[in-house]
Amino acid sequence: MNDQHKTLSRREFVTTATAVAAAAALVPPGAAAAGTSAGALRDYMQHDATGLAELVRRREVSPAELLELAIARAEAVNGAINALCLKHYDEARAALKNIDTSAPLAGVPFLLKDLGVHLEGTVTSNGSRFFRDRVATQTSTVVRRYQTAGLNIFGKTTSPEFGQIPNTVSSLYGKTRNPWNLEYSAGGSSGGSAAAVAAGVLPAAHATDGGGSIRFPAAMCGLVGLKPTRARTPLGPNKSEGWSGLSCGHVVSRSLRDSALLLDLTQGAEPGAAYWPPKPEDSYVNELKREPGRLRIAVISRSPLGATVHQDNLDAIANARKLLDSLGHEVFDAELPADFQRYMDSFGVLSFVGVCSTIRDRARELGREPGPDDLEPIVYGFYQQGRSISALDYESARQAVQRLGFAISRFMADIDVLLMPMAARAPWKVDDIVLTMEQDVFYREALGYSDFSALFNCTGQPAITLPLTVNAAGIPVGTHFAARYGDEKTLIRLAAQIEQAAPWQQRVSPMLAKALRA
Repeated sequence: MNDQHKTLSRREFVTTATAVAAAAALVPPGAAAAGTSAGALRDYMQHDATGLAELVRRREVSPAELLELAIARAEAVNGAINALCLKHYDEARAALKNIDTSAPLAGVPFLLKDLGVHLEGTVTSNGSRFFRDRVATQTSTVVRRYQTAGLNIFGKTTSPEFGQIPNTVSSLYGKTRNPWNLEYSAGGSSGGSAAAVAAGVLPAAHATDGGGSIRFPAAMCGLVGLKPTRARTPLGPNKSEGWSGLSCGHVVSRSLRDSALLLDLTQGAEPGAAYWPPKPEDSYVNELKREPGRLRIAVISRSPLGATVHQDNLDAIANARKLLDSLGHEVFDAELPADFQRYMDSFGVLSFVGVCSTIRDRARELGREPGPDDLEPIVYGFYQQGRSISALDYESARQAVQRLGFAISRFMADIDVLLMPMAARAPWKVDDIVLTMEQDVFYREALGYSDFSALFNCTGQPAITLPLTVNAAGIPVGTHFAARYGDEKTLIRLAAQIEQAAPWQQRVSPMLAKALRA
């Protein structure tokens, strides 16, 4: 881990990891290595993905050893946090022979979110009983890029059904819990990925974001969560947008440099894509080394939807503002320039239609419509509502969202970065919002979650949450930044400057801290 990500105890790592590999050679398919030592696990959990890849390059550890360490940690914690829903351990062991050891992240263990991406021959359930047996017949473009980078995929992580709420709970797989406190949500919808990373199963994992679903889990689990510019990473080969452009994919990670490297390795539109974001001027890893200069940073502290912003979130913004002032940036208060209730209504139309389209395609495959036992009650209601949305309603919603993009672009003409809360609500508990609620209760409870986050899914701008604050209950509260369309480099430069001034790497979940002391 660069200056704050030191490669630790390499001699011990080599000695104990060799023992792990020897034990793994005797393990029957489907079982974890029984001989994993505490010393090897400690070293494994203290490295980010970049650091683990460096060990592989130096032949101080092998991809097989790393895989067994990841599996051992997953088996140790999954009963408590419920982060992995689909285990591809045997597939990952079989894939070892195909890993190019010269690849940038050769042999680093990796998990996919169980939503919207596919690995040929494995199930992607989307957190839904209606998809629980659907086996992929091809591999998603971004997954192929992960494989080309050398990552070894050993499972999939939990998501609420179709990523519909900021809490990772489903009737299919149960409740995913936060390693910082098991009574709390790990966020959603990429809560399984965030919980796995925060618990030390692996240093970075795939995530997606259609309204905050990379950023909420990262914020609540003390991680870095970068939502890239629309279409910065591919969604193909069969589609180039999710939810009419609202959704995108990247990772949650413990280190900023892993997020930058993984964006370098997966970014770029594929032929035929509907959107082609501006090409980066340089690698994002190189941007980590560059000063951001003096930025104009506007602070948005009031909810654009009128919800009361919890003091935890206001405190996080105040702390970040002091830090930014000390770093020499021009920081000032501002108000967003739009009627956001109208745009959130349009967001709802586009997300409804996106979910309904996915369900309809599955219904055609199965030759039957879903019933109430196939879908969560709220999603079943969405499906009924979504089918009644007219083409004119849909087009009107698309145009409204596009107008929001124009309005925010004009607003940010002389603003480099926005600083705002991740949500209006305080970190939520695991039962606070679920898809089995009565519909009127659900809509009432939903206020205050996506007030700030969904804006950037509508506009397509990049946004990032950084783990700078922990509240009185011991739960991380993310600090949320956004830049202009296509300008990830400014976010990465600023985040790197903040990471140097207020490092977060040693602030880990109690679950991980306990394992590191073992």
